[in-house]
Amino acid sequence: MIICPSCNAEIRQPNEGCRQCGFMPAQMDGFTAWAPDLARHNDGFPEDSFRVLAKVEAKNFWFRTRNSIILWALGKYFPHFRSFLEVGCGTGFVLSEISRNYPEARLAGSEIYTAGLAFAGERLPGVELTQMDARKLPYEAEFDVIGAFDVLEHILEDELVLENIHRAIKPGGGCLITVPQHQWLWSPVDEAACHQRRYSADDLHAKAAAAGFEVLRSTSFVTLLLPLMLASRLKAKRAGQAQDTESLALNPMLDRILETVMRIEHVAIKSGMSLPIGGSRLVVLKRQENK
Repeated sequence: MIICPSCNAEIRQPNEGCRQCGFMPAQMDGFTAWAPDLARHNDGFPEDSFRVLAKVEAKNFWFRTRNSIILWALGKYFPHFRSFLEVGCGTGFVLSEISRNYPEARLAGSEIYTAGLAFAGERLPGVELTQMDARKLPYEAEFDVIGAFDVLEHILEDELVLENIHRAIKPGGGCLITVPQHQWLWSPVDEAACHQRRYSADDLHAKAAAAGFEVLRSTSFVTLLLPLMLASRLKAKRAGQAQDTESLALNPMLDRILETVMRIEHVAIKSGMSLPIGGSRLVVLKRQENK
């Protein structure tokens, strides 16, 4: 069901707006905008990063292996899903992989910046792409599964986002989330990326439970590469500055070596092992039938 982000009343036709409060989504840069005031300027993410990300994601081991982990979790825990929304879809790199593997599913992507949606639209012709604020999702019991991949850490009101995601999922449906982990890894890299926090497992689990979710699976990843990550973060702290987004483009040989290392831990995760530490965390959540 589509609901008004202002008053939560049902909206039967988005182009007719809300009959109760008069809210009307805008059209901006070719996309329906449910939060137009934030579509070009907000504090959640550097807008100019989308251009660079669109160029380097496919060439960077971390983005590719994260996609592999997400696809595995989606297929294992929600094999019969028919609809999927990615909140904060960015350039569409994750959603394009899901589209290739699940061509029959109804897929949708949201992003607070229309600039990100422009890149996503090039990768995902025909996919429903919409500008919106994750704190005010215009949905209730609309999707089987929702994903938010390295999104929550950018938003101060992360608990409100989880509540909105919970409401937007059909009872019995689920949610996949990835976040950066361990506050002791905080460095200028996080500041440059406009992160509000890095998570602990306990913190994320508690916030998910408070929103009404049951945790089905939780594991770290980027575990074997954690020493290298820590060394890089310490170097950034000493220098007092972060590497820019362009630095995500690695030497191809080094990139393949790092990808191989991460695939080893992916095998461990698929076998049932939950890794206790790592640069990132994956959680698989379920909205209970009666909540």
